[in-house]
Amino acid sequence: MNKQAAVLFDLDGTLLDTAPDLGAAANYVLEQHQQAPLSLAQARQLSSHGAIGLLKAGFGDLWEQQPQAELRQQLLDYYEQNICQGTDFFPGIKQALQWLNQHQIPWGVITNKPEGLSKQLLRFFPEFEQSGVLVGGDTLPLRKPDPAPMLLACQIIKVKPENCLYVGDAERDIQAGNNTNMTTLLALWGYLSEEDEVEQWAANIHCQKSEQLEQTIIDWLGDL
Repeated sequence: MNKQAAVLFDLDGTLLDTAPDLGAAANYVLEQHQQAPLSLAQARQLSSHGAIGLLKAGFGDLWEQQPQAELRQQLLDYYEQNICQGTDFFPGIKQALQWLNQHQIPWGVITNKPEGLSKQLLRFFPEFEQSGVLVGGDTLPLRKPDPAPMLLACQIIKVKPENCLYVGDAERDIQAGNNTNMTTLLALWGYLSEEDEVEQWAANIHCQKSEQLEQTIIDWLGDL
């Protein structure tokens, strides 16, 4: 096993199912403006696109006429106040993180979620005390798919990008990992829509179920 290896993760839709709380925040804003709520299924497809993606879908054709920055802030304010009402690990993820800890494999999080919100959320899950790095969407001027957050994370955990596995559920995750010569794993249990052409994203590994992640990591480490 390569002791110089590390595993880095996206957060929303990869490690944590945050869609219930993100959807609730979007629906709060939509309700204030007499718009129909999003279903949980819609929220799961859209949460990867952040506050703007959720609101754009909710307002539909009316979105371009809205005070978009103001509505985004309303959503984020509500989300911050209710950040972990329905959020939890996807099945098998906690066990995968425990395996990494047991085998002293460094791991961490690179997300486009604002760093402050990410830290606030992760306090609810003691497993993240073992995380070696957290890079948020506003930690640097650039965020995924730009390679800068990936390179910063590698510097912090002192592992070369080519010895890292990056696990994410969005096209920008795979682009960011590929752009830094990481091995990329597409989390097919995450926030994907029917329109996503995942075969075009050029991920090195596809993982169908979150319960399979631990074994998939073990197999990757064995191939290094």
